[in-house]
Amino acid sequence: MIWRTRLGYGFAILVAIILGFGSRAYGDELWPFLSDHVGDALWASMVYFGFRALLPRSPLRHSLVLALLVSYVIEFSQLYQAEWINQIRGTLLGGLILGHGFLWEDLVRYAVGIALSFALDALYHLIKKNN
Repeated sequence: MIWRTRLGYGFAILVAIILGFGSRAYGDELWPFLSDHVGDALWASMVYFGFRALLPRSPLRHSLVLALLVSYVIEFSQLYQAEWINQIRGTLLGGLILGHGFLWEDLVRYAVGIALSFALDALYHLIKKNN
């Protein structure tokens, strides 16, 4: 049963990645508000679902807290601009994971993405429990 749960969360991660790349590739086609904010919210959503996949038996709130902590630590790490970490950030994968520059707004975007993912997850579990 755990493998099915992990597979479901893996699918949620894949959806978040596809939508995130889509928001970057087709940002000009989206409403400006979505284009500006949805990518970071989806990134944080992916982090939340990643923790759910790794810790499927833990309470949902643990994944919420861990996703917020990881997202915020990565964002604050962008204040550190040593050459070695900037070289990592200069790669595609490094830039996607570590970002490039600190923005206060990103903290709000992450919180919204994680909160929405948590709410969807909790709703799914509630519906599943009642069926």
